[in-house]
Amino acid sequence: MNPFVFFIAAILICGFVVIGVTFTEAVATRVEALQSFIVQTFGWFYIASVGGIVLFVIWLMFSRFGNIRLGPNDSRPEYNRLTWFAMLFSAGMGIGLLFYSVAEPILHYSHPPRGEGGTIEAATAAMNLTFFHWGLHPWGIYALVGLALAYFGYRRGQPLTIRSAFYPVLGERIHGPIGNLIDITAVVSTLFGVATSLGLGVMQINTGLGVVFGTPDSVAIQIGLIAGITAVATASVVSGVNVGIRRLSEFNVTVGALLCIFVLVAGPTVFLAKFLIQSTGYYLQNLPGTTFWTATFRGEDWLAGWTVFYWGWWISWSPFVGMFIARVSRGRTIREFIIGTLLCPSIATFVWLSVFGGTAMHQEMNVGGIAEAVDADITIALFEMLGNLPWGAISSVAATLVIISFFVTSSDSGSLVIDIITSGGHPDPPIRQRLFWAILEGVVAATLLYTGYRSGNPSGGLIALQTAAITTALPFCIILVLMVYSIWLGLHQEHVSHRRPEFTPPEMLALPARNPTKAE
Repeated sequence: MNPFVFFIAAILICGFVVIGVTFTEAVATRVEALQSFIVQTFGWFYIASVGGIVLFVIWLMFSRFGNIRLGPNDSRPEYNRLTWFAMLFSAGMGIGLLFYSVAEPILHYSHPPRGEGGTIEAATAAMNLTFFHWGLHPWGIYALVGLALAYFGYRRGQPLTIRSAFYPVLGERIHGPIGNLIDITAVVSTLFGVATSLGLGVMQINTGLGVVFGTPDSVAIQIGLIAGITAVATASVVSGVNVGIRRLSEFNVTVGALLCIFVLVAGPTVFLAKFLIQSTGYYLQNLPGTTFWTATFRGEDWLAGWTVFYWGWWISWSPFVGMFIARVSRGRTIREFIIGTLLCPSIATFVWLSVFGGTAMHQEMNVGGIAEAVDADITIALFEMLGNLPWGAISSVAATLVIISFFVTSSDSGSLVIDIITSGGHPDPPIRQRLFWAILEGVVAATLLYTGYRSGNPSGGLIALQTAAITTALPFCIILVLMVYSIWLGLHQEHVSHRRPEFTPPEMLALPARNPTKAE
């Protein structure tokens, strides 16, 4: 264990919890002001950084470095492609995709950032924006961090922790104060990013229970849900990666796919097929302009609530998802890794969004009622759409179960990753530490919801979650920009070394004893 990183990160996070509980009204008052300041001052930096990261990852996939294996040259993947994809997809999207797959297209359709709402043009632009927020850009961020950790950890023999990604730049200084600062930033960013997703998840679970069982919507019930599901997550923590996270991920993807097929068959099937093709084409056609739109002249409030929030959310999640993806990706080539973590999840996401968002759009344009319901309560969106289909009650129960399962997976995976970082890169850290971080994630999510609701704003809980993601992501966004250069430098050094007589084979660079492929 790295005691310094562990204790400093724990003190910072616990300090926030104490302040949030003790001075809830003061904290809630400053939440919106902080979000506004960061968006106005650094929103352009988020947008430029994320756009550059996606371009770098795509270039890397086609470059001469694509055939380099993440590990010794004779290493092979531990998991088959289906299991590997299930785990990385569950870690990378999960709760958020269920939360926004219906709500976001409908909100963009009725309240577009530009033009008149409720038109065909607004419907087309709505899906383009939804694809933009959930497609190549988040997965590009995850691919960057995962690749850096897997390459320097499994091929260059460094500890499996964020600081190792900067070895070409910092050298042995990564084991000193600078490295500690990088890892502490990653831990805080990860915990608040996961807490944001957990908070969104319980808000939607509460709504799902209300639809199915009539459970009232309240912050007390949501905090109780966090406590209960976090307790379930601790059981998964004890079982380890190959049992808990692996089985839950396979369950998530299987049930989620069945739910998607049900909506596709029960909904307007032909319309959805056309919708997917047209939306994908429009997205690709407008991708450059959408990527670098900074709302210079108008639309800054919209940009703050959507694009900048998303980029902050994905960045704050990137240490968690990147570490987890690296943990299960030893033995794959860089090209295979990028295809599996950038292109395949994006395609799956486009299908999911087209089926769920397209069905809701079709219902709104032909029957109406969904936009009004979503305006009143964003968490009702998914269940409102399912309720208009046959067997709506059954599908709502299934959706609630999937959200709960994704909740457990996110909590378990997040605590594993934080524990790996605070344990100095040990891939199978002590269970008791992972339990500590799993519980703390739930406490932070509950604190954010509580302080948000105490603000007196009906959307205060959501605003508090958004602000946590945007704020904690800022320092780590700087780290990601530096990581791009460090990855290129490390790969270039290896390429040049191949030409030298004193070249050390990758089998000697990697240190399998420090990075075992199997979890206990």
